[in-house]
Amino acid sequence: MTNSPILMWFRRDLRVGDHAALTAACATGRPVIPVFIHDAQVATLGAAPKMRMGLAVDHFAGTLRAQGSQLILRKGAALDVLRDLIKQTGAGAVYWSRLYDPASKARDTDVKAALKADGIDAQSFAGHLLFEPWTVETKTGGFYKVYTPMWNTVRGRDVPDALPAPAKMTAPATWPVSDDLASWQMSSAMRRGAEILTQHCTVGEDAARDRLGVFIENRVQSYVKNRDLPGVDGTSRLSENLTYGEISPRVCWHAGWRALHDGAGNAEVFLKELVWREFAYHLAHHTPRIVSDNWKEAWDAFPWNTDETAEVTAWKQGRTGIRFVDAAMREMYVTGTMHNRGRMIVASYLTKHLLTHWKVGLDWFGDCLIDWDPCSNAMGWQWSAGSGPDATPYFRVFNPVSQLDKFDKDRTYVKRWIAEDINSPSQTAMAYFDMIPHQWKMKANDPYPDPIVPADEGRKRALDAYQGRGF
Repeated sequence: MTNSPILMWFRRDLRVGDHAALTAACATGRPVIPVFIHDAQVATLGAAPKMRMGLAVDHFAGTLRAQGSQLILRKGAALDVLRDLIKQTGAGAVYWSRLYDPASKARDTDVKAALKADGIDAQSFAGHLLFEPWTVETKTGGFYKVYTPMWNTVRGRDVPDALPAPAKMTAPATWPVSDDLASWQMSSAMRRGAEILTQHCTVGEDAARDRLGVFIENRVQSYVKNRDLPGVDGTSRLSENLTYGEISPRVCWHAGWRALHDGAGNAEVFLKELVWREFAYHLAHHTPRIVSDNWKEAWDAFPWNTDETAEVTAWKQGRTGIRFVDAAMREMYVTGTMHNRGRMIVASYLTKHLLTHWKVGLDWFGDCLIDWDPCSNAMGWQWSAGSGPDATPYFRVFNPVSQLDKFDKDRTYVKRWIAEDINSPSQTAMAYFDMIPHQWKMKANDPYPDPIVPADEGRKRALDAYQGRGF
C-alpha cells in the first residue's frame, strides 16, 4: 500500500456528488489533488462554451475550497501536465471519468497507456452516461442505429442509485502551484457580450440540482405539451449542466422515475430525452465519423453550399425574414441556449431551405451555445439534415411559418426576441443589439426584412435538389 497522492483529473464532471472516480479516490484515504487542465480541447472551444466552461471551473474551485481542498489549474498537453504534476507531488495514481467523443477517447487512450508505461496507476471510471456504450446491444450483438429500439432495451434496466458526495477529501501535505484562472481569459472571445450572456447561465452543482427539483415539482407533468411551446418555460434546461457534469444523468434519471411512479405520466418523455442524449454518445463511440462527416455516406455527394453566402450570414444574424428562425437564432445569441423546437426549425431552414451543409450550422452552434455538446450537437444537426441515423426523412421540410402558427400562436416567443417593427420591444429583444458585433450594423429600429427564401419556395428548392439521388 502507498500513501502517495492521487491526481483527480476533472474534465466535464465538475461536481462532487455521484462521482465514481472521486469517490474511489477518496475511499483510499490517500491525499487527493483535484486537477483541471486547459488543453487543446479547451483551447478550441467556441466563444460561448469556453466562457461557460470558465464559469464552471471557477465555481467548482470554490466548491472544493469550501471542503478544504483545491482545484489545481494547469495549461498544456494533458499528458505533459500530468507527468509534471506527478513529478512535483509524488503522485502514484491518476483517476478520471470517461468521455466518449472521438477526440476525448483518443487523448485518454494515449494518456492511460503512457502513464501505465511510467508505472502510474491510471484508472478511468463511468459517470458521464447512464449506460456504457459497449453494454447496450441489439439482439444480434451490434449497436443500435435507431433510437426507439434502444429506448425499449434500456427502459427497464436497473440503474444504481446516485453516489453521495465523499465525506472527506484528504489534502496533501503541500499543494502544487496552480495557474490563475483569470490568466486563461476564458471569456475573451465573447467581447462585449460576456456580461449579458453570464446573466443567463445557471452554474454549479447546487444550482443544477435546484433546477432539476423545480422542473420535477412544477413542470414535468405538463412536459409533453409545453416542451414544444417556445414561449412557455416548459423544459428542464438541464442540458447546460449536463454538458459540464454539474449534475449526473443518473441523478436526473432517478428523479424522473420517482416522478413517473408518483403519477406524473409525462415524466417518461423526460426519461426518453435522457436516453436520446445517450444515443448520441453511443453512436459517437461506435461510429466516430458522426461528429465530423455524414453518417450516411450517400450524402457525401450532395452539393450542399459550404460558403459564407449572404443567406448564411442572414441566418447567423437572425435576419432571414422568417420570424421563428430569427427569434430562435437571437435567443441563442443572447442566452447561449435555444428552445428545442427552435433548434429543429433553424437547422431545417439552413440545410433545406438554404441547402447549406449541416457543418456550417454545427460550427455556428459550437461558437454560440453554452450547452454545446460534441455528440448531441452533431447528431442533432445530422438528424435535421437527413444525413444522420434515426434521421428525419430527407423529404420532410419543416415549414417555419406554419410551425410558428402551431407552437407560438400568440407570438409570445417572437415578441420576446424580435424588436423590429415593435412599438415597445422587450428587454430580451433589445439585449440582442447590445451583444452583436458593431460591424453587423443592425439596429432595433431597422425595418424587419422580407424573407430571404420564403417557406414554400425553399421547400420546392430542397425537394428539387433531392430528386433522383436515391437517399
